[in-house]
Amino acid sequence: MDAPSTLRNSRSEARLFLEWADGGRREISHARLRGACPCSQCKAARLRGAIGVVDHDVRLERIALQGYGVQLVFSDGHERGIYPWEYLRELGSAALCS
Repeated sequence: MDAPSTLRNSRSEARLFLEWADGGRREISHARLRGACPCSQCKAARLRGAIGVVDHDVRLERIALQGYGVQLVFSDGHERGIYPWEYLRELGSAALCS
């Protein structure tokens, strides 16, 4: 899957907004992104049922492009997950944009 044509992080709204050339639009809360981290440690924790509650105040601090996706750095210090574009598209809810 191609990278989105638009990628915007809103700290004030605590949401990541993505838009693809085909018209697909998604928005994902920072807490949802953090809770769905695809790194091996977070995946293993989810499989063991040992996941903690993500603080609703967690914020996405930095985005590092990785070609097939993005590495996200959160305010709680977590920065291990690389989120592929297709995963973000599936994870997000369709944005209602006027």
